Amino acid sequence: MQVRTRFAPSPTGFMHLGGVRTALYAYLYAKQHNGQFILRIEDTDQVRYVEGATEVIYDTLRACGLNWDEGPDIGGPVGPYIQSERKDIYLPYAEQLVKSGHAYYCFCSKDEIDDRRAAVEEAGGTWKYDKHCLHLTPEEVAAKKTAGIPWTIRMNAPTEGETSYSDVVFGDMTFQNAESMDDMVLIKQDGMPTYNFANVIDDHLMGITHVMRGMEYLSSTPRYNYLYTAFGWDIPVYIHLPTVMRDATHKLSKRDGDAYYSDYIEKGFLTEALVNYLALVGWNPGDDREFFTLEELVEVFDIHRINHSPGIFDVAKLEWMNSQYVAKMDPEKYLAMATPWFDQALEGKGTDYRRLAELMQSRTDIFSRIPEKIAFLAKLPDYDTAIFCNKKQKSDETVAKEVLPLLIPVLEGVSEWTEQNIHDAVMEQIQAWGRKNGSVLWPMRIAISGQESTPGGAFEIAYLLGREETLRRLRDAMQRLGV
Repeated sequence: MQVRTRFAPSPTGFMHLGGVRTALYAYLYAKQHNGQFILRIEDTDQVRYVEGATEVIYDTLRACGLNWDEGPDIGGPVGPYIQSERKDIYLPYAEQLVKSGHAYYCFCSKDEIDDRRAAVEEAGGTWKYDKHCLHLTPEEVAAKKTAGIPWTIRMNAPTEGETSYSDVVFGDMTFQNAESMDDMVLIKQDGMPTYNFANVIDDHLMGITHVMRGMEYLSSTPRYNYLYTAFGWDIPVYIHLPTVMRDATHKLSKRDGDAYYSDYIEKGFLTEALVNYLALVGWNPGDDREFFTLEELVEVFDIHRINHSPGIFDVAKLEWMNSQYVAKMDPEKYLAMATPWFDQALEGKGTDYRRLAELMQSRTDIFSRIPEKIAFLAKLPDYDTAIFCNKKQKSDETVAKEVLPLLIPVLEGVSEWTEQNIHDAVMEQIQAWGRKNGSVLWPMRIAISGQESTPGGAFEIAYLLGREETLRRLRDAMQRLGV
């Protein structure tokens, strides 16, 4: 059996992280078995369709390296791969089910169904479609069609017994038909198939051997199996995936800005880190390894190591992993990615971005935090002079009052304002003064940065600021200290 997996998203907006992980797992499994990974767009729900969402799906998958073997844009032997373009395929299959007694025409209007539902719920019951149109004769059906009464086709679900199936992750599953089954609509009034019907037809016609989807479909699977059995088709292997959660009780949400792939890219996460981390949310390799390329994931991925419990998307862990990826980036690529973030804080300041990138690369966890980390270069923050005190560096406000006036003529005398020249001039005077390095460099760095933690030390910051701004800030510090 040649493995064929599919990713079948609906074009309803941005790509949810859970969807990206589903696509990733389906891709990994197919490639591991020299199979095909198919992309299918499920757009039967035209009400929820969002213009441009299909392109977002394409762009996201490509950015993640999840290139499909068959799909809407590249074609394939079982196309088309967009459900709305397959509309004419579904009705004959639904009619086949009507003939075999597994489905029937329904002429109930929305108002009629709403009235019956309200009556059931008012009596304390739970509404399911009541098979009102099941026993219409072929003649009655024909007459209603001729009269132009809108119709749907519903599945004739069993009301007794149970349905069992085996899932790779969750094992043997059994559901009572009275609870899990209902006479769901297969063909809507507009002639479009419902998701539940179309995905069964398409998975069969496209030869899908392994169906990976979220665990929320566990209880829906008996409906799909009923259809497979009614047609006499082989049932695919099911691999239901645990939900991606923000924590033990909360799902990722659009409102919290943590649900979509694009949310994280806009925040400055690297796609490689995000894909690596997503692979580990609900799956583990069986050892302590955490860092994998996509090619390495293909080699080690094992569907039997997918967890039963929801996967917790730990943003702090992702940030750490992202920082490791950033630290190993090619410096030129880092500079290119960091430049727009440098611009946010420093555009027009004439700062040496290349030197700043060298200082920032090992200090970057996510790119969106760069502006706040370098904002002091654009504008000296207000600060409390108490930060001049540092016991380890043998510095306090008194020492700062002594040292800062001494530094100004030294820096004024630097001929060419380079980092090396600043270093040599100041270090030579520190030795001449007979002082400890920290007792001079700490107050110097505090005076020109206004903060205790900075990317780079006193010489690097002075170079980036330039002579004029460095001297201005030293004099400002002296004024703050009352010198």
